[in-house]
Amino acid sequence: MKTNVVVHRDFRIATIDSRLYSSFLEHLGRAIYGGIYEPGHPTADEDGFRQDVLDLVRELDTPYCRYPGGNFVSAYNWEDGVGPRAERPVRLDLAWRTREANQIGVNEFVDWCKKANTKPMLAVNLGSRGLDAARNFLEYCNHPGGTYWSDLRRKHGWSNPHDVKLWCLGNEMDGPWQVGHKSAYEYGRLADETAKAMRGFDKSLELVVCGSSNSDMKTYPEWEAQVLEQCYDSADHISLHMYFANREKNTLNYLARATKLDRYITTIGGVIDYIKAKKRSKKTIGISFDEWNVWYHSNQQDKEILARDEWPDAPHLLEDIYNFEDVLQVGGILNTFIRRSDRVRIACIAQLVNVIAPIMTEDGGAAWRQTIYYPFYYASRYGRGTALQLVVDGPTYDSDEENDVPYLDVSAVHSEDGKTLTFFAVNRHPSTALDLDVRLEGFGNARVVEQVEMTHGDLEAVNTAVRPKTVAPVNVESGKIEDGRLRAALKPFSYNVIRLSV
Repeated sequence: MKTNVVVHRDFRIATIDSRLYSSFLEHLGRAIYGGIYEPGHPTADEDGFRQDVLDLVRELDTPYCRYPGGNFVSAYNWEDGVGPRAERPVRLDLAWRTREANQIGVNEFVDWCKKANTKPMLAVNLGSRGLDAARNFLEYCNHPGGTYWSDLRRKHGWSNPHDVKLWCLGNEMDGPWQVGHKSAYEYGRLADETAKAMRGFDKSLELVVCGSSNSDMKTYPEWEAQVLEQCYDSADHISLHMYFANREKNTLNYLARATKLDRYITTIGGVIDYIKAKKRSKKTIGISFDEWNVWYHSNQQDKEILARDEWPDAPHLLEDIYNFEDVLQVGGILNTFIRRSDRVRIACIAQLVNVIAPIMTEDGGAAWRQTIYYPFYYASRYGRGTALQLVVDGPTYDSDEENDVPYLDVSAVHSEDGKTLTFFAVNRHPSTALDLDVRLEGFGNARVVEQVEMTHGDLEAVNTAVRPKTVAPVNVESGKIEDGRLRAALKPFSYNVIRLSV
């Protein structure tokens, strides 16, 4: 089957914000303890951080990492995670019914960020707490010294301020499961007042307010409209979350769900524009898609763990083992973010290590790349620059999610230095290769410099500590430039990266 694509150097969507490739770590399961922090591990450094994990995180080049939650943050007292470790209290975490030892807090997390070549994106508790705790947390983190909270940080051993610029005002406050759940009006008012207080300290902060936790919520999209009605002038971004599942074991329906993601972004973009017009504002709020991933493989295991009512320490919660099919889905999600980079300025894969994550570890043992590590790696590495508008003409299929879903899911990025054009392409067809024919307008001297392919005969194939490269990318040479066109064969059910020197 043939798919025709036209790309033009001057038909731009947006300059991609590098924060599109950010990540997330929550005090949940083994994300922190046994994930990034394991003092007794053979690779642990002097601070107890696993070097093998750090190496894999640095390879992803994720610019920001959201912390400490997630649902966890809505009943979290940040003060519990600072000061001498021996004096930190052990608390019960109501979100995940586990015990929290508080051996890692904001200071240690900021230290880890520096080692991982990333920056902190901190969330404040607007569930069980509010404005006062938020402003104290900000002062503790960012003020140089000479005040109670800043001097307390210095006393704890961190003389220099952390200078955290990106803050989330709560988490999923539309969700009845959230500790301190609020109505849209209640949350919007609280977020507005909290934002004003935080800006009283530093006007240059970027603040993210809570949008809908998913697009199936009964309050969506009225929630966003009501929240932004209250805090449009004081916010910079509104957060959206979405997770993907294939419980019915229908691959084509599963892969079509990226179209639902696109509709979600389009709808909230319209809400933003409506409130902007209503407020007569010059500012356009961005979208922070600060939780996204595939999440369903571990659901039954999680139910069994939580049903034991044991309040365990760092249990094996949300440990999805990703397969090859999930590579295709994650590739499509990332393509959607690239194509909607005019709206989505920040996105955080949820999460980074062990908990629905691209990186897995064994306690005391190995760390390895899950299958979904690779599409995130390639997008982060080559998906920075200018997203280009594509005209695509090819075969489609109907699904439960949407009709006329294209078998080819593709995005294109012109690099920041103007020297490279990269295509990220997913062939969703189960049995037929796609003959890709791309007309290159404005790229007269193009040549193929690299073509990467991921495919596997078994959609359920996974990577493990014993066989970490069962599903992995390979270099191929099917792509070629002829008469100003890129031609390449994309295998059935494949993820592809084609890089051109331009």
